[in-house]
Formats: sequence, C-alpha cells, structure tokens
Amino acid sequence: MTESAARNRAGIPRILVVGGGYVGMYTALRLQRKLKRDEAEVVVVEPQPYMTYQPFLPEAAAGSISPRHVVVPLRRVLGKCRIVVGEARGIDHAKRVASIATPVTDEEGGDLLELAYDQLVIAPGSVSRTLPIPGLAEHGIGFKTVEEAIGLRNHVLEQLDIASSTRDVDVREAALTFVFVGGGYAGVEALGELENMARYAVRYYHNIRPEDMRWVLVEASGRILPEVGEEMGKYAIRELRGRNVDIRLETRLESCENRIAVLSDGERLPTRTVVWTAGVKPHPVLAATDLPLTDRGRLRAEATLRIAGSETAWAAGDAAAVPDLTAREPGTDCAPNAQHALRQARVLADNVLATLRGRPLTEYRHKYAGSVASLGLHEGVAFIYGRKLKGYPAWFMHRAYHLSRVPTFNRKARVLAEWLLAGLFKREIVSLGSLEHPRAEFELAAGSHRDPDAP
Repeated sequence: MTESAARNRAGIPRILVVGGGYVGMYTALRLQRKLKRDEAEVVVVEPQPYMTYQPFLPEAAAGSISPRHVVVPLRRVLGKCRIVVGEARGIDHAKRVASIATPVTDEEGGDLLELAYDQLVIAPGSVSRTLPIPGLAEHGIGFKTVEEAIGLRNHVLEQLDIASSTRDVDVREAALTFVFVGGGYAGVEALGELENMARYAVRYYHNIRPEDMRWVLVEASGRILPEVGEEMGKYAIRELRGRNVDIRLETRLESCENRIAVLSDGERLPTRTVVWTAGVKPHPVLAATDLPLTDRGRLRAEATLRIAGSETAWAAGDAAAVPDLTAREPGTDCAPNAQHALRQARVLADNVLATLRGRPLTEYRHKYAGSVASLGLHEGVAFIYGRKLKGYPAWFMHRAYHLSRVPTFNRKARVLAEWLLAGLFKREIVSLGSLEHPRAEFELAAGSHRDPDAP
C-alpha cells in the first residue's frame, strides 16, 4: 500500500518525522509553529500516540507522579501535524519512501504502508541494549517505557505481599531480593526511588522489616553515574550503601535462570526481581536505511544536523552522531542525552525551514551544562556548570530542572500539584498487577461455562 507525497497532489512538500520522542516531538512542534499556511505538511510516525518524558519514569514507578502525567499525547500537542501510529521498518532515501508497519499491518497481516516524503527527520530514539544472558529474556524487567515503570512498581509491591504471606524461607528470601543491573541514570534513579517506596511500604506489613529487604546494584565498570563526575559518583555510592544497598562494581550478571542471579564474582542471589538498565543501542530502523552509519550504528550527521551526503535527510538525539563543536578534543560527538536532544530539535527544525526557504543553515553548538540525578526522596547529586551539589539541594535542583523541561503547561501544573499533595498525604502503596492482564478474570469466568465436549 503506497501513499504518494503531498507534493504530487497539491504542490505541498511533505516533512516526514520518524519518531515522536524528544527530538521528533519538539521538531514537529517547532515546525508547526513556524510553517506558513500550505508551506509544508508535517507527518509524525511513532509506535505510541504519546511522547514519554523518561526522566520522570523513576518517580512514576515510585508513585510520586501519575503515569498519565509522564506522557504527552501527540495529537493534542501537534494539532497541525498528521500523526501516524506505526513503526518505521525501513527507509529508502534514494526513492524518498519509508515503509511503516501500522496496527492493522500487525493484526491483519496487511502490506506495509509506504509513505513518500520530501524532507526526512530520523529520530526514533534508542532501544534497550541486552546481552545473551541465560534467563534474562524470561525473568528480566526493562525500564525504558511508562508501562515497564508501572509494571515494576506493581511487581515490587507484589513481592512484599508474597514475602508476607509465605512460610517458605527460600521464597521469602527471593521475594525480598531486588537486583538492578546498570549503574547509569536509569538504574540508580530507579533503584533509589523504589527502595525508598518499599522501605515506606513495609511499615504496613507486620512481619517485614526494612533490613529484611536486599537491594543490589550490579555495575560492570568501576563507578556509577559517570555523568555527574567522580566525586559525586562516590558520594552516591556512600549514600546508597548507607541505606544498605549492596553495590557491586566491576561485576557482571552472568545468568538469572531459575530465579537465581549469578554474578561474575561468584555470588548466587535467589531473586524474583532482575531489572535490566545496562545501556541502550541505536534503533533497528537505522540499519534498514541507505544512509551512512558510524561504527556504533548511529547516523553520521553534520554539525547542521543534516545527514552526511544528503541534502534532504536530518537526524539528532540518540540516532545521530553529531559533532560537538564546543569540545576540547576534535572528533568528539555530542552525548546522546535529553539535554542535547531538546536543543538539537530547535536547530534541526530551523534548518529544515531554512532549506525550504533557500536560506543558510545554522550549526549546532551547545556547551554541556551538567547533570542531575535523584537518589530517592530528598536525596540527589548534581554537577551543574562546574558546581557540585548533593543531598537535598541536588534533589531540589533535579525536580526543578525536569519540571521546567517537561512539555506543556498542563503537565507542569499537574506534576507540581502531585508533588505538593504528596508532601501533605501518605504514599499510596496499592499494587494493581491485574492491569497487566485486565481480561484474565473475565476469561476465567467465561471459560468456566464452556462445554468440555464442544469442539
């Protein structure tokens, strides 16, 4: 099934944005604000009809923020753009055509939707980088989407219920052992928030004490949170260890079969919870294009965010290797983080407009401002413009920074209101694990009336 470019019908060029994350959404938002009437059509392709603000996933998992306020509906924000819910499976830039798998394609086995375009923006983000570790696919839990964050929250609370109700010592030990693999932002913040939540929750369990739980952070390198600097990373280790978190540096997960986490240092940890946050890799669609890639599988981009060798293809964020013009060492690329992604989106959108209007392009340059990380309620670390913060000031800086960056005033107001209410009332510690299988009870009830002799 092929859909021709709008230029063929009405002389209006089509800008195809692959991905609705940081770069995709903000690029489309800026384009819809600055494009003149009938100057161009903007089409955004994204598997989910919303953008996820990932820095708030740990707080959503801990129940500090409602899951609905971590996501931004694309149709509401991008009212002048066309939203196509689907996933790009391949891009033939020589022909200016992208192949899109839509929900109809997946459910009914139909042909891929082929979207023609005039200008292409590739910003599909990244996917979890996993390793062929025995048992990981069966027992591991990811932490990259809002669904995974809420599923992990329900899972942790369910483990407390299991530990409280069982008489089997081995089952109890496994239920109360939580293993997180990866010492970057996602792993440390998720562990810090969930440990904080679980420590609060056990006050309502008559037979579980905080010291009964075992939280383990496994990191293959010799440090955690490298983005905040060595000193703040060491402080984070001291803070977490002070909360009885077992941090294993220069250690790898070798297996998690049979609900036993086997570490490279020889330790075997019976556990029902293995959370995998050990990095990301480029989206598979990048390899399904005819555009130039780096050795690490990212698109080779110029400082203008135009893909090398093309005048009508652009990329930024996790998908692109963008030269860092402010770096001291030549050949350095911009770090694939949200700070650069948000700013690159503005330059990218302006350069697409400049191309349409025959104007010169602007190079992207932004000196890295620093990083902030939360270690749980009222604890954090930060390295901002050379200044080091820790404890409550860093935690406050973390919240203030991300509140200012979350899209739309509506989301800002709702998140702020939830934080204020959380300071006045007690935490909610209810597990809604049935949300993951909402039809299970009905299927059981309907199946109980089935005629066993029926074909």
